[in-house]
Amino acid sequence: MTADETPVRVFVPGPFRQGLDYLPHAAGPAPAGARVEAPLGRRKVVAIVDGTSSGAGIAPDRLRPLTRIIDTEPLIPEAMMNLLRWASGYYHHPAGDVCLTALPALLRQGHPAARRVERVWRLTPTGAQLDTDALMQRASRQARILRALDRPGWTAQGEMPAGDGLAGVLARLLEHGWVEARDRPRMPRIGRGADGPALTEAQREAVAAVPGGAGFSATLLEGVTGSGKTEIYLALARRAVESGRQVLVLVPEIGLTPQLVDRFFERLSVSIAVLHSGLTDAERLDGWLAARAGDARVILGTRSAIFTPMPDLGLIIVDEEHDGSFKQQDGFRYSARDLAVRRAQQAGVPILLGTATPSLETLNNALQGRYHHVRLSQRVGRAGQPVVRLLDVRSRPLREGLSRPLLEQAAQHLEQGGQVLMFLNRRGFAPALLCHDCGWQMPCRHCDSAMTLHAGGQRLCCHHCGAQRPPPAQCERCGSRSLIALGEGTERIAAALRSEFPDVPMARFDRDSTARKGALAQLLTQVRSKALRLLVGTQMIAKGHDFPDLSLVGVVNADGGLFSTDFRAIERMAQLVTQVAGRAGRDRRRGEVIIQTHHPGHPLLQLLVSEGYGRFARALLEERKQAGLPPFGSLALLQAEARQPRAPDAFLQAASTAADRLLVPQGRLRVELWGPAPAPLERRAGRTRAHLLLRADSRSELQRFLRAWLPEVDGLSEGRRVRWALDVDPQDLT
Repeated sequence: MTADETPVRVFVPGPFRQGLDYLPHAAGPAPAGARVEAPLGRRKVVAIVDGTSSGAGIAPDRLRPLTRIIDTEPLIPEAMMNLLRWASGYYHHPAGDVCLTALPALLRQGHPAARRVERVWRLTPTGAQLDTDALMQRASRQARILRALDRPGWTAQGEMPAGDGLAGVLARLLEHGWVEARDRPRMPRIGRGADGPALTEAQREAVAAVPGGAGFSATLLEGVTGSGKTEIYLALARRAVESGRQVLVLVPEIGLTPQLVDRFFERLSVSIAVLHSGLTDAERLDGWLAARAGDARVILGTRSAIFTPMPDLGLIIVDEEHDGSFKQQDGFRYSARDLAVRRAQQAGVPILLGTATPSLETLNNALQGRYHHVRLSQRVGRAGQPVVRLLDVRSRPLREGLSRPLLEQAAQHLEQGGQVLMFLNRRGFAPALLCHDCGWQMPCRHCDSAMTLHAGGQRLCCHHCGAQRPPPAQCERCGSRSLIALGEGTERIAAALRSEFPDVPMARFDRDSTARKGALAQLLTQVRSKALRLLVGTQMIAKGHDFPDLSLVGVVNADGGLFSTDFRAIERMAQLVTQVAGRAGRDRRRGEVIIQTHHPGHPLLQLLVSEGYGRFARALLEERKQAGLPPFGSLALLQAEARQPRAPDAFLQAASTAADRLLVPQGRLRVELWGPAPAPLERRAGRTRAHLLLRADSRSELQRFLRAWLPEVDGLSEGRRVRWALDVDPQDLT
């Protein structure tokens, strides 16, 4: 076999845990990290080259040749390929799917790795000598454009003063010889570089605590809401870009943190690319390629931005590191936060994890000394911590979930010129439609859940599968017309508040009210201008927003996470309550937070209110340690679903039996199997669901077991009748 005939290992999409071998294309070998087109069955698929094969697989005369070389140079750099190989092994997900997940959609489809071009302009020497003041008298539009171009470098059309006829004005300037133009690859937008407030002493100390040179370090920045964490991010980012390095900033959801994005563009004078799902495929490709070329010096993005190639990476920042949005819940189930730490290790750069409410995993790493731990315990400026108290609503009359004491406090704050937020993490009008005579609830026909009333009671929706239908005129069990809305959603709370405060401008913040593009930004602008005084919202209002005049936050119901079957629910409840409470009293007004509860004596809830999230989290860590749950144990969740009700359990029973066969001879591996058991939501979208939970004392023990067990699971005949997936480090057990 000649060198040109050496098989090449390729990562193809599909259920292949390792790469497949192919003969090289006739044009020659393709480098590792390049895209190729490979035959797979009767299809041709876009795949990623891993490298040359060891030749230990299929005989060369049985291999098929690659049909096309898409990239002659590596599209995915070697450093990123190493991260993707590691992620495939750690999460036990097919390498081809992992590699293609890392690419923008157009690259996955085989499109060229090329940015769109844009026309850019600059002054000629003649144009630079013009007297624009004199020109303003007879051609003001031309004069304004010339002034906009009076700066170093080239200027894109989108950076010039907006207005009708811009193309015509530029054409005339070109005819006069005052400007020149050329085409270049589309560049990211450049920030303004405006000055910001001087850092406080605590902020300066926090910046100094993050190493600035080469070498990996991980730092937890635990700062109360309003303590100025964003200013620390900006100072560190500026330090990195001034030393010639790139910065990756991960945020949970771009749409919910517009103020942070705006501040980066306002304060940094470098090219900044924003990557998130709200962009078009072409826009995402432009940003990804600009980062890969080093043209984008700061990348702001959601979880998939962790896979952005950056040749000069010098710093990673993860904002709100505790947020569940960093965990992908289907397909390749990765944690962007955890991959960010791994990427920083491999690249030898510092990573900063910022939050007011650290996840227990991150907090434990800090307490054990694996991460540096920087604390900011005071708010910036004159703002003090809000007063937080529990309101016992047992036996009290409630108006759509709102107690009279809470409404009276809202009235008092509104009279004093403050703004009021009522927080309820449940959208819609009411969680269920109930027959008052027989107790029947309107179920979803595809899921084991009740449908939620929306649109003021005019539409029923399932929040699990998306099914919709009009509400029935009568009970489908007994025929009674006594149907009542049970429970409260944001729509119902808003309706009650409009009745209570008819003259107060109000808005609702949830997925329904902000579905239209630009709706959330418009509402936030109205809040900051005080055009809106009364707010009702879900968790989207709890993240990263700064409302200077918000003085009262009412948490309508804090009890949802206290007794959940998911052990993480109480941690998420405390994080959410703390985050939404942090919206109150961020400027001169004293903040107040009232938490309605039917369980005021719950010890962890008492601890959260009296001593704050830090003490609460440490107490919860002790409970987790006693139970051997993360971060003091490692979990993996094998999930199965099928339209045949018995198929998931049969598959998981077979998988459990295969696990027992492995564990008995390997008595040193202490891996426990919990289940199989029906999923908490057993039927969703017409499919029956079941789980098998695996627990080990250490991550290494669990990984050794999974490497031996999964080939057995892959071969189970029962697996052909179900759709199954493995979730390593699961965040949601429902």
